[in-house]
Amino acid sequence: MPSDRLELSGITKVFPGIKALDDVSVSVRPGEIHGLLGENGAGKSTLLNILSGVFTAEQGSIKVDGESVVINRPLDARAAGIAMIHQELQNVPELSVAQNMFLGRPIKRMGGLIVNRQLQESRATEVLATLDGSIDPRAPIHSLKVAQKQIVEIGRALLENARVIAMDEPTSSLTPSEFERLVELVHSLSSSGVSIIYVSHKMDEVFRICQRSTILRDGRVVDVVDMRDTTEQQVIASMVGRDLVHGTHQSHATETIALEVKGIGRGSAVKDVSFAVHHGEVLGISGLVGAGRTELMRLIAGADKPDMGNVEVNGSPVPVGNPRAAIAAGLGLLPEERKREGIVAGRSVASNMALPSMGMYSTMGFMRNRHLHQSAEQTMSELRLRPLSVQSPIGTFSGGNQQKAIIGRWLAASAQILLFDEPTRGIDVGAKAEIYALIERLAADGHAIVVVSSEMTELIRISDRVLVMREGSKVADLAREQISESNLLAHAIPQATPHANPQGESKSAPL
Repeated sequence: MPSDRLELSGITKVFPGIKALDDVSVSVRPGEIHGLLGENGAGKSTLLNILSGVFTAEQGSIKVDGESVVINRPLDARAAGIAMIHQELQNVPELSVAQNMFLGRPIKRMGGLIVNRQLQESRATEVLATLDGSIDPRAPIHSLKVAQKQIVEIGRALLENARVIAMDEPTSSLTPSEFERLVELVHSLSSSGVSIIYVSHKMDEVFRICQRSTILRDGRVVDVVDMRDTTEQQVIASMVGRDLVHGTHQSHATETIALEVKGIGRGSAVKDVSFAVHHGEVLGISGLVGAGRTELMRLIAGADKPDMGNVEVNGSPVPVGNPRAAIAAGLGLLPEERKREGIVAGRSVASNMALPSMGMYSTMGFMRNRHLHQSAEQTMSELRLRPLSVQSPIGTFSGGNQQKAIIGRWLAASAQILLFDEPTRGIDVGAKAEIYALIERLAADGHAIVVVSSEMTELIRISDRVLVMREGSKVADLAREQISESNLLAHAIPQATPHANPQGESKSAPL
């Protein structure tokens, strides 16, 4: 048996005007959990897309267990024993679990005329029993939780006898308990000899899960490290190639209310929530997955219509359930699902930036493209878009750069109230530091900012106050001095909830 399960040698990939990968070599041992680290734009996604057959490299070679393989399409990758689990899970919601597991390669009978659903469900049951026996292979996949859908993806890979499984940001939508279950599964796969390529921007995860890691920067390999012999600071320094300015939070909150939400609710998702945000204030919203945080942001932004309650901006009512009215009032939403709800992937960065403010860049119905591109270049330069190519399709950019473009959209539209739903999800440590600094700068300029985040350290870093939600309700309104990980968790978890006063403010000290 060769010493390496997977060997990528001299991989080079060039897009128009961009050298995404430059002579990249990576080796992964049998049963190894190997991290692939780097900032957004470093080349991680491009390398995974080449490995999974989405892109074809201009130069380089790939070997699996010592044998050369040619991967020009996803079917070639699957035939070589390579499976990819994307951050945005690949499934057909209306089909069953078993149908999704056999998608593209169904088991057939009667000479290939009819799909043998009974045998597919039987095979799916056998595989899922080793991963999560509670998943019904006949259930529609849209009825599953995100963590269960991820397990189905792993099951599909095992059905194909995958020897290498690449996981791209697998924990971005998981609860802490679901993450622990994923850790068990990854280690179980590793023990059985499956090699794992693990991509994550969460350093604590990487150090806990991975044995070795390859670090990319600007499309090149800059280091290969043994995780036992390095530190988080050393890894980050290799990733970004510069010292990060972490900064500390400074409040810029004024006494003037910018946004007031009064008794807003929709079904069981959001229940009679009220709060106010002042100009210059950063209000964090915490809670477990399913607590109603995203649903609340969508109601405020007019994306969904509430059953009750209203929204006021600078003391004036805003028609609810009306996105145009919300935008006109100065509200801007950065959605949680940026690829599905935040961008038009095939259109340019400049066009995406102009979506809510086309009138600013048109005359008598005709776009003034030169004016649009100049404005986009100025805004994106300030946000450090990499590469600064505003005419390129936004879908070709990394997740972090797509996020910057969405933020730039609302800055260009002069939005004064910014609703950021998981603004740093899937973003590397360098881009996080930039976005934190941007939030501080926007607050200093008088913007009112609401930030939903699943990372408690993030909320502690940037917030003046934090609202905690649980099961659709606001259960706490914590001042700056009350914000701690233990206190946020104590309010978010039902069995650990401390007593609260009628206004929902904690009387207890941090646990």
